[in-house]
Amino acid sequence: MTKATKLLTALPPPQRQRLMTLAREVSFPEDTRIFEAGGTADRFWVIRSGAVSLLQQVTSLRRVTVASLGAGDLLGWSWLFPPYRWDFGAEAFSPVRAYELEAQPVLKLCEEDPALGLTLMRIVAEILAHRLETTRGKLLEQYGTHRHGAL
Repeated sequence: MTKATKLLTALPPPQRQRLMTLAREVSFPEDTRIFEAGGTADRFWVIRSGAVSLLQQVTSLRRVTVASLGAGDLLGWSWLFPPYRWDFGAEAFSPVRAYELEAQPVLKLCEEDPALGLTLMRIVAEILAHRLETTRGKLLEQYGTHRHGAL
């Protein structure tokens, strides 16, 4: 399994400093819906403290937590890919403090500094690969052969 990558610590210091000029500090009280699946994805967050649950609606009445995020984790990647809609919902599991970055200024910075853009995209790809593996594991736990026969 791939290891969890933390966006800000993976960026080289000069690139991290440039990116952080665009960040603002925000907070979310416990049980706050940060975003809903299908909503407009125009920003992302790096969690400073607290815990966030990523949720997938599997039926009209049932949501499944597909990932739990904490300090240093990236929250949101749908801002990178058309149609720029959230794939999951996110909810503060505890009080959360985070850095919020708006997509358009970050994308503009990436165009102005292609080395930063390439590094940022590689790090986000590593994070996505890890999350995909983790989600696959959770689904196998819940719906794997031990409960419903072979997949």
